[in-house]
Amino acid sequence: MSSEAGGGAFRTGTLARTHVDQPGLPRGASSLGREAVVAAQRERVLRAVISVAAEGYAKATVAEVVRRARVSRSVFYEHFADKETCFLAGCAQGVELMFDRIAAGVRAVGRSATAAERAEASLHAYLQFLIDEPEFAACFLVEAFAAGPPAIAQVAAVQGRFAENERRWHAKARREQASLPPVPVAVHHAMVGAIHQLVLDQVRAGRTADLLAVEDVAARLHTAIYSGWPT
Repeated sequence: MSSEAGGGAFRTGTLARTHVDQPGLPRGASSLGREAVVAAQRERVLRAVISVAAEGYAKATVAEVVRRARVSRSVFYEHFADKETCFLAGCAQGVELMFDRIAAGVRAVGRSATAAERAEASLHAYLQFLIDEPEFAACFLVEAFAAGPPAIAQVAAVQGRFAENERRWHAKARREQASLPPVPVAVHHAMVGAIHQLVLDQVRAGRTADLLAVEDVAARLHTAIYSGWPT
């Protein structure tokens, strides 16, 4: 099923799995233990807020979040001050899982992989993660800009992490391939911005499921910039 940013149908990813048709968690004494129940409640709320906000942050409500999470409003407010803090926490969880997936993708190609192969593995893992988690893609790439300055700053910080990853990749690549030219630090940020825009255009157009369509363009752009930078 295709995904659409801003109100369409999604193929539900793990980060947005809700519990509307499942029983609520036990109250009071239970075999799960208090800590396990609290952790499960928080996880349910985080998944629900991604599910709800993917359909439009502005119209998202705490009432709908708790309905999909199958928890009470009091449980919600035990964990989060308001919708915004909950949304930020949900996105932050998704971001860490995204970087974990990217790192795993790079590890999978092995230590003998070339710099180009590592870059391609990283890009593919990133795109595949967003395909697998379309609601997170909508939240983080689109709806964050409706959520206000803290969410926008969160996106900027992630882009900064990507740029730092590019810088480290380039430094290692130059040690392995002396012919690669040096580049200004701003190039790493520009590269991240270019790939971000390619991805954003797809997500906004409701084509998250087809993100691999931009993989070749992004990979060729990456190679062209880093290999052909004038010295």
